[in-house]
Amino acid sequence: MELIYREMTIDDYEAAYTLWMKTEGMVLSGADSEEEIDAYLARNPGASFVCEADGELVGTILGGHDGRRGFIYHVAVSTDTRGRGIGQRLVQLSLGKLSEAGIAKCHLFVLEDNPIGSRFWARTGWQKREGILLFSKDT
Repeated sequence: MELIYREMTIDDYEAAYTLWMKTEGMVLSGADSEEEIDAYLARNPGASFVCEADGELVGTILGGHDGRRGFIYHVAVSTDTRGRGIGQRLVQLSLGKLSEAGIAKCHLFVLEDNPIGSRFWARTGWQKREGILLFSKDT
């Protein structure tokens, strides 16, 4: 199986959204509409990637930054291609682009009831932050 990694474009949206819907522990919202993802990709050029295997989209990562810190969203790998380093490679690609943009630190969000995601991030060198609460409000 040949794996191809490339920058994500809005043309990948349908396949990516289908993968996200099948990914355990991933929560989708209105912010994941095609219009919102298109705007995200335009605001954060070059930091989001997909992986294809035999012409099928099997992995995604959305990467971006606010000028100070990077953020990663929607790291997903299809269940039948897990364990091949796809997730790690997608993270490396995105972090590399964020680093090139001068971003020295990156954050991500993992739901407390997502043990698969928690294990992946801990195993790949990410540190769980204690003492931080996340507050949100609609604008």
